[in-house]
Amino acid sequence: ALAALITIGNIIGFILMLVVAGIIGWIADRIVPGELPWGWVGAILAGLVGSWVGTLILGDLGPEIFDIAVIPALVGAVILAAIVEVIGKLSTGTVRTRT
Repeated sequence: ALAALITIGNIIGFILMLVVAGIIGWIADRIVPGELPWGWVGAILAGLVGSWVGTLILGDLGPEIFDIAVIPALVGAVILAAIVEVIGKLSTGTVRTRT
């Protein structure tokens, strides 16, 4: 019974971590002109990868929410969104805009 509770707790923690990553990716998408591809999936990926990149640059600076250091994650997600936007401009010659 205890193992089942631990497993359920781990699943809920993982889901909440994805929610936080999605919110951070969404904020980064709003900061950087253009739009991240794949909607919320792109925002979650930007938040997760941005968290990794930001932690490499800034360490575990600031508060953590569900194992995501918020400030480095946002900085990394903004960097990632800017890179995705530049690559999108170079490959298509246009800017993706919000609809």
